[in-house]
Amino acid sequence: MNDSLDWNDVRIFLAIAREGSLGAAARRLGQTQPTMGRRLKALERQIGHVLFQRTQHGFIPTDEGQALFLHAERMEIEALAATRELSSADTQLSGMLRVSCSDWFGSLLLAPVIAEFSGRYPGVTLELLTDPRLYSLPHREADCVMRILPFDDPDVVSRKLRRTEYALYGRPGQWNAVAGDGRGCRLILMDTAFGKLPDVGWVTGLLPDATIGARSNSRETQARLCALGVGLAVLPRPLGDATPGIAPINIGETPPARDTWLGYHRDMRRQPRLSRFVELVVARLSDEATSRIPSQ
Repeated sequence: MNDSLDWNDVRIFLAIAREGSLGAAARRLGQTQPTMGRRLKALERQIGHVLFQRTQHGFIPTDEGQALFLHAERMEIEALAATRELSSADTQLSGMLRVSCSDWFGSLLLAPVIAEFSGRYPGVTLELLTDPRLYSLPHREADCVMRILPFDDPDVVSRKLRRTEYALYGRPGQWNAVAGDGRGCRLILMDTAFGKLPDVGWVTGLLPDATIGARSNSRETQARLCALGVGLAVLPRPLGDATPGIAPINIGETPPARDTWLGYHRDMRRQPRLSRFVELVVARLSDEATSRIPSQ
């Protein structure tokens, strides 16, 4: 066995182990499936072991593959840490920042901050990811994440950014025909993958006889469906209040509020473009900042 392992081959091994097939791993790394197969065979020849069982259900790591996987993950962690450390040494406000948040938060609250940041630092390209998946900061899938779940990774620097109130919304007069237990009412809920969110439990518990008119993992889509009369929807107040054609419905109780957390990897603390962006987000969107805005 050659003592020197090619990190590019190890990356390919990790992708295949995580995805379970050459095709999925190739898509993850942006390479072709034949290339992935050739590099895997080269790695197996180099170390003198078969790393995967090729089955009809996909690629299953052998005992040797499982042993390599543990070391490969540690190699990945060190490689990513080195990349972050080198990135944080940048002194020019240029390059890319990848930011993740929910759809409504991005379009309604974060977009004005991005516009201000872009005006100040035109050399920085900001990529905003608003799909519902939780992007990994340790694996550098994103540089900065804003989400409703606290961060528990010890390598992530985080803070509570703001608290958002929610309300039940509908078209004017829509609630008048609804019984107290929800009979005659249709609801617009999160999709089943997010069915355990507090607002879903709140509204279905309060209106147990209501029927489900639609589901969506997009709060903006829920607000639009609500405005079109599909049903009632629990929405963040900033989004619901900004959506024409709907208004809060007072049924004697209010939905649970949610906290938004901001996080980034600790290795990126000295990254100038990230630190400037975080400073601006906190200055514009944190509870402390919004409490200083005078009422109109």
